[in-house]
Amino acid sequence: MARKILWLFVFTSAFYSLTVGSVQATPAVTAKAAIIMDATTGEVLYAKDAESRRYPASTTKMMTLLVALEKGRLDDWVVASKAAHETEGSSLYLEAGEKQRLLDLLYGIMLVSGNDATVAVAEHIAGSVPAYARLMTQKAQEIGAVNTRFANSSGLPDPNHYSTAHDLARIAAYGYRTQPLFAEIVSSKRRVMPWPGKGYDREIFNENRMLWLYPGANGVKTGYTDAAGRCLVSAVKRNGLQLISVVLDSERMWDDSIALLDYGFGVVKAKNLLLQNQKVADVAVLDGLEKQISLYVAQDIVVPESRNGAGNTYRLAVQKPDAIAAPVRRGDVVGTVRILRGEEEVTVMPLLAGQDVERRSLFRLAALSAEDVWTWVKVAFARLLSDGRQA
Repeated sequence: MARKILWLFVFTSAFYSLTVGSVQATPAVTAKAAIIMDATTGEVLYAKDAESRRYPASTTKMMTLLVALEKGRLDDWVVASKAAHETEGSSLYLEAGEKQRLLDLLYGIMLVSGNDATVAVAEHIAGSVPAYARLMTQKAQEIGAVNTRFANSSGLPDPNHYSTAHDLARIAAYGYRTQPLFAEIVSSKRRVMPWPGKGYDREIFNENRMLWLYPGANGVKTGYTDAAGRCLVSAVKRNGLQLISVVLDSERMWDDSIALLDYGFGVVKAKNLLLQNQKVADVAVLDGLEKQISLYVAQDIVVPESRNGAGNTYRLAVQKPDAIAAPVRRGDVVGTVRILRGEEEVTVMPLLAGQDVERRSLFRLAALSAEDVWTWVKVAFARLLSDGRQA
């Protein structure tokens, strides 16, 4: 009986901790809410009260940044208003009437948590902070952060401004997947920007100590208010594997984040499904000097796998036309490849043309082989049938 109880305990511990050969102790964190998640798949490796709504403080600014990257023009001049100048809390020390490029303000938002800069950006893009907050909330809903609502662009406390550890991880993951400039900004340790009226430039340094503390750290945002406590969203990339940790209302946010990341890299390793420029499929070319071309992905696709090799089983689902018409340019999007885990879609990547193909001249078209003609007829007929069904 004692032996059966022991085996049950070992099995349960291994399953709960996602162990890989030996039991990996779950991280002991002081945060009221915490999570460690893979950015590519969204797989949660560990969570503690990660669905409870809490004040996110300045981790809010991840979404401030994302909306600005999607809605704004980076070389725009932004004029700071009196309201921006008077915004409380952490500051970039903008003067009323001061002009700065939007891109520089985004660095000021993410490196030194400038609340004044978030107001200037919100007013420039949306006309007002409430209007910009609505764009932020809408974007959160679109990407699956459905337990999040924003009332402002800075993260200052408001009863109608909240998120969860899981949602904040989703927001960060979205940034890394879709916006290369997101990763560039949040991983920057230093930025020099103009300071009008001074005899010198602003030199700002990132307040996120994880960029110095943890090998491979590449983001993302600190936060603190009396209502929220100490908050930190951290990100680390190793061998193509991007992990994100979130701690909310933490007594020791740096230690908690390190414990979560150590745990994450202790239970999973990087698995390369596809490599940059690797051939994924072929597609026929009509009226071209080449009969077919190869399709490839533009970047590595890396997913987590359990360190004992068991891991999850991934598969590729290619979607492409039967044929494409020349001319074709290298890098043209021709189809997509879906990464599936079971029946769950992990991510979707575009399939790109691997080479240029010029269109045949009229003289060469006249010399088409019977096989070429038959292929052309079949594809044209299939297109007609498809158009008829859609009509």
